[in-house]
Amino acid sequence: MKKFLISCLLLLTSYFVFAQTETIKCYPTNWWTGMKWNKVQIMVHGKNIGGTGRRFVFTNYPGIKVINTEATENPNYLFVNIEINKLATPGNVIFKINNLDLPIGQFDFELKARRQGNGSSYAQGVTSKDFIYLLMPDRFSNGDPSNDKFSGLRDTVVDRSNSLLRHGGDIKGIVNHLDYLKDLGVTTLWLTPVVENDMPAEQEPPGPVSGYHGYWITDHYTVDKRFGGNDEYKEMVTTVHKKGLKVIQDAVYNHVGIEHWFVKDPPMKDWINQWPYYQGTHHREEVFIDPYASEIDKKIMTDGWFVPHLPDLNLRNPYVANYIIQNTIWATEEFGIDGWRVDTYKYNDEKFLVNINKVLADEFPKLTGFGEVTSNSVAASAYFTKNNIITPIKHTIAGVTDFQVCYAMLAGMNEKFGWTNGVNKLYMTLSQDLLYKDPNYNCIFLDNHDMDRVLTVIGEDFDKFKMGINWLLTLRGIPQLYYGTEILMKNSKNPSDGQVRLDFPGGWPGDKENKFTAVGRTEKENDAFNYVRTLAQFRKKSSAIKTGKLMQYIPQNGLYVYFRYDKNQTVMVITNSGEKKMDVNMDRFKQRTDGFTKMKNIFTDKITALKDFSMDAKESGVYGLIK
Repeated sequence: MKKFLISCLLLLTSYFVFAQTETIKCYPTNWWTGMKWNKVQIMVHGKNIGGTGRRFVFTNYPGIKVINTEATENPNYLFVNIEINKLATPGNVIFKINNLDLPIGQFDFELKARRQGNGSSYAQGVTSKDFIYLLMPDRFSNGDPSNDKFSGLRDTVVDRSNSLLRHGGDIKGIVNHLDYLKDLGVTTLWLTPVVENDMPAEQEPPGPVSGYHGYWITDHYTVDKRFGGNDEYKEMVTTVHKKGLKVIQDAVYNHVGIEHWFVKDPPMKDWINQWPYYQGTHHREEVFIDPYASEIDKKIMTDGWFVPHLPDLNLRNPYVANYIIQNTIWATEEFGIDGWRVDTYKYNDEKFLVNINKVLADEFPKLTGFGEVTSNSVAASAYFTKNNIITPIKHTIAGVTDFQVCYAMLAGMNEKFGWTNGVNKLYMTLSQDLLYKDPNYNCIFLDNHDMDRVLTVIGEDFDKFKMGINWLLTLRGIPQLYYGTEILMKNSKNPSDGQVRLDFPGGWPGDKENKFTAVGRTEKENDAFNYVRTLAQFRKKSSAIKTGKLMQYIPQNGLYVYFRYDKNQTVMVITNSGEKKMDVNMDRFKQRTDGFTKMKNIFTDKITALKDFSMDAKESGVYGLIK
């Protein structure tokens, strides 16, 4: 009888171990040998895994040491701190969880070998040598209609007739058009987030809106299967690199979707920033540079929620901070990406930002990133990156999204010239670059997925379009083009963001028009495409534009002239933003033109003498100077 009871107990114990093993998950899902971040905090999640009584986690895997195990107020979690030393080799690590020597469960943790070529084949960073193409996977191209929807997810609607819902674009669709992007002169792809957004459609003023854009994250370690999943994304990055291009991944540190599994079952109460009532952020970044700011205004800025369905992460909590830092390292190494664009950058805890940037720089020396900072001043933009300002906290990300230059370029195209209006805004904005350590790492743009499309903003004026493209691709910084701008896609955000996120024509089977091909574009669309391509391809070979210096001259009556130059090349960019024909007196620019006798129009290849000439209203040009 005693032997029978012991046998039953062992059988029940074995069953319990098996059942727990089937439901235990760990984050990160794996790690690598040879990483500088070799002390990894594994968050183990499973029903009653922390339970009552002390838990012991151990492994016999050579080179892996369990430092300690930490339980939390939620019994469904354990935090296991491990150290991976130099003796560790790639393989499958089995961690066993015991309580007073009674087996509770186990979980597997894969240890991989690091990728080869950090800083050459991946984690290359993005610099002023690059030309970024921003696209939304759901709206660019549908290469695999079979993954459009899955019954197990909260949102199963695919409706291309509704700009607020999913349309079915995916990773394979992007791969199918890499040659198009390379021909355009693009060097880097920036995809809006591809990780899982298992959220229902949220009710917003325009109507139910799905998470097609990717910013409502529900699992940081899973690429949304409606885009193709982890393996397909990894293959895409490899293919992109083989084409000589790069990939930027879009990160969100600040918040997650309300259906995220760790929001539904939080490890601890302060995992999310808590308020006695709903508190939204006020979006005023001035609190960080205002010497008179109140503490409550600062707190609301960082701890206030973006919207009710996006819980705000408490990045002061060291467990939360570790989770996000490790996930960012993990995604860089796992997928082999080259850089990060960080969404809602200015809303994050500042000390966390400084820390994560240092960790990434230590692990991936050439990796760069830029933070989304929608600012109301150059000073505020500069504050959030490496700067020359005396501040209590020194931010360390390479660059920011340069909204101030964007607004100034739009003003230069649209506003009537004045003392502080029109192109003078662009001149004045650039004159404040002394606040930045290196403004060449700022991402400059004419529009993006959160703005009215530039073609609509400029009243569909093709002369203004060329003016803006000239500035975008020749000014300092890293230029970013929003998908479809090169084929004159237009629209405003009225009545919703969906109107500026329409499908790229030709990206779906059965589309009546295919704008990926010259034959599918109208004459005007081909003119626009060829204009962007000509300047982008010229930029690829231009050392002066990519890494040279900038000298600008005070605009006169709407005439704005600047030069990009180095010891090998000088490029002149000249714009008559005024309403009448202007004479250009070249004597004024002798400092930069001495020694040159001719100028070559980079669009027509026409060479003319470097002497006084006239420019029509709204005419602009880019010229290479010849001795």
